Amino acid sequence: MKPNFPILEHDYTSEAKIEPSRIIKPKNVPEHCVISFFRDVNEKVILENQAKVAVPNRWEDGEHPIYEIEHRGRRLAFFHPGVGAPLAAGLLEEAIAFGCRKFIVCGGCGVLDKELTVGKLILVESALRDEGLSYHYIKPTREIQAQPQALAVIRTTLETRRLPFVSGKTWTTDAPYRETQTMIDARRAEGCLTVEMEAASLMAVAQFRNVPLGQILYAGDDLSGENWDKRGWQSRKEIRENLFWLAADACLEL
Repeated sequence: MKPNFPILEHDYTSEAKIEPSRIIKPKNVPEHCVISFFRDVNEKVILENQAKVAVPNRWEDGEHPIYEIEHRGRRLAFFHPGVGAPLAAGLLEEAIAFGCRKFIVCGGCGVLDKELTVGKLILVESALRDEGLSYHYIKPTREIQAQPQALAVIRTTLETRRLPFVSGKTWTTDAPYRETQTMIDARRAEGCLTVEMEAASLMAVAQFRNVPLGQILYAGDDLSGENWDKRGWQSRKEIRENLFWLAADACLEL
């Protein structure tokens, strides 16, 4: 019998018609890769570290190159994953097919608790799957858990630097303009600290492809009050740059 909803109808065992490993030739890319949502930071890193283009990857909306730098004497790749689960997951798929194997994601998120002030670091332990893409990769569950290895590496990196952080569950949604008060209250009651658009999907792809991937976010806009408070979160350049390099250090430990 078919389930009631097409989003739950999937074949988890057969090879896809467009299988990345069959249509993409591996490149000489670093195995360690930072997925950075901070375009401003990425551009600064490219300029100041003389980054080279490891893969000039082009999609219909434009270029999504994978860059390479030397960090702590080792090769490190990084790329911007776009915004939204389908694009981010597709670029992760391709990065894996090109030859990257170990990933740390850094980005920002909305918060469901006002106590999470702008810049607070959040280690993603799990994600509530309120998006569509993850259901094409792993069987339906309410949540997806982060990989223990990646969690441990990020936690150690934070603790070694004595950086304060919280860890917990994020709410991944495809519809930021439908985050109603009712849904925010429900997600908060379920234990979600934050809301964003990609975590569950990236975790699902990594699990399906059997590669380690961990995520560290910083607290941005606030959805906990009566009105949305943007809190100028995207202008926090120092926080964003520091988080990129923290992710880079953690990635090399995977």
